Amino acid sequence: MSLVGTIERINGSLVLAKFDGEPKMGDLIEVGNLKLMGEIVRLSGETAYVQCYEVTSGLRPGEPVVDTGHPLVAELGPGIMSTIVDGVQRSETELWNLTGPFVSRGTNIVPLNREKVWPFEAKVETGDKVVGGDIIGTVQETESFEHRVMIPPDQSGTIKSIKSGDFTVEDVVGELETADGVVPLKMMQTWPVRMGRPTNERLPLEQPLMTGQRVIDTFFPCAKGGAAAIPGGFGTGKTVTLQQIAKWSDADVIILIGCGERGNEMADVVAHFPELEDPRSGRRLIQRTVIIANVSNMPVSAREASIYMGVTLGEYYRDMGYDVAIMADSTSRWAEALRDISGRLEEIPAEAGFPAYLSDRIAQIYERAGRVVTLGGGRRIGSVTLLGAVSPPGGDFSEPVTTHTLRYIGTFWALDTELAYRRHFPAINWLRSFTRYMDVASRWWSQFDPGWEDIRARALRLLEEASEIEETARIIGEKALPDEQRLVLLMAEMLREGFLVQNAFHEVDTYCEAEKQAALLKVLIDFYNEVEPLIRQGVPIERIREMGVVNDLLRLKENPGTDPIDEARGLLKVQADEVAEEYEVTER
Repeated sequence: MSLVGTIERINGSLVLAKFDGEPKMGDLIEVGNLKLMGEIVRLSGETAYVQCYEVTSGLRPGEPVVDTGHPLVAELGPGIMSTIVDGVQRSETELWNLTGPFVSRGTNIVPLNREKVWPFEAKVETGDKVVGGDIIGTVQETESFEHRVMIPPDQSGTIKSIKSGDFTVEDVVGELETADGVVPLKMMQTWPVRMGRPTNERLPLEQPLMTGQRVIDTFFPCAKGGAAAIPGGFGTGKTVTLQQIAKWSDADVIILIGCGERGNEMADVVAHFPELEDPRSGRRLIQRTVIIANVSNMPVSAREASIYMGVTLGEYYRDMGYDVAIMADSTSRWAEALRDISGRLEEIPAEAGFPAYLSDRIAQIYERAGRVVTLGGGRRIGSVTLLGAVSPPGGDFSEPVTTHTLRYIGTFWALDTELAYRRHFPAINWLRSFTRYMDVASRWWSQFDPGWEDIRARALRLLEEASEIEETARIIGEKALPDEQRLVLLMAEMLREGFLVQNAFHEVDTYCEAEKQAALLKVLIDFYNEVEPLIRQGVPIERIREMGVVNDLLRLKENPGTDPIDEARGLLKVQADEVAEEYEVTER
């Protein structure tokens, strides 16, 4: 039953309310005469601290508050895919149609359209025994996405009746005979967003999430079902990198969470993302994408809830057996919302004003990533990969959100302001980034090149060595260095320009398939192996720079396929032999 109370005090978005009974933590509250949406974040006897999801200006003490008796839940069913919603799952499009560009306070709409009819095709028969998570039917929600309707996790029994046809999400498509009686089956179910959906078993990670971005896939891969963070200061390319991953990754479902980002950035995403072509199907990418847009001028509570909402949707699609990639941009804005709420609750602040439980909340988010055996009969496997952008003030990676995030992720893509200023994109610093999924990546990459791990390690060593040599070169000048060291600098330059730099707007270079990545890195290392003996035996570095194959190697990334790489490898051998003959090099 709903509890009714009254407003006692208002502190910004925090409302203190007195109830006649005892409300529960996390319950949704209708606040004031406008029925603003809020959530109980603290209890003190019969006094509840309610954090509003909407602006509280105009509220007065004495106005009524109503406890709905349930927490913030996600409505799960056909109608989610291809939508743009806010942090509490209200459709942005429907809100626009209802109120115009400026949403009126207290405007509450149901997340799933109750009137739209969906073609349901039953996959079970009368008399079948089912458990929570079993698929009872499918709906072709978009041309690119098949929605699998499942038994709710907390139910099991025998199918008493089931039928195919056109239904709304509230229509009864069948009946389930349970120990407690007959339960109607619908295409829609709900789930509390702050609670992870149950699974049968968590599995070890087995393959990387392929993104087509060379610096990510080759040097710092993230496993399917893993977690990664991409921190960086203003202008370093966090949003573009995540959008590239969203477009090109081999995930089945994409969930983009704009958490506290600037309105113009989200407006650009909302305007242009639906027009992107899906490289997997040739249709629109939005047909297998959900966008949660909760920009910086929206109340902090909705911002804080938006990431939980996105992860819950991801777990729902995971339970269908899909691989889901969630891009949260950015977790710093989410943490700032936590700090704002904590401050209004007058909690003792910890480092940088963040609440002492910041680390626990970050852990709760990232631990929901994973590769699992889902509920239900059979062995259906799905995964959630969580990629979180971090926006440290001034690009300071020692601030609390970044340092706490490092404890719970497997891949760290450190964006570098200096690289971004040099127009080196993706601006991922190869000296500060890392991955803990190398065992997973090595097994997978060995199908393209058994020596891939050694070649990758050799390239990283050359880049690290070049960084040390550059420190000396700044003092004495590059020409004063021995040619062996100048060769390392040349090699690092070729790796940066010919492999690490990738143009998101180039027709070919925007995506690099795995086979080409392996071949491209190998031919660059082959170049070093061919010319390094020449340098040791007296060939000047200037002669190596004059080899025509050097410029050819730098342009290989812009040519489709691996045939040009094979041709360049043959040309490299010929030109290296010519240089050896010219300088009478006998041993190589």
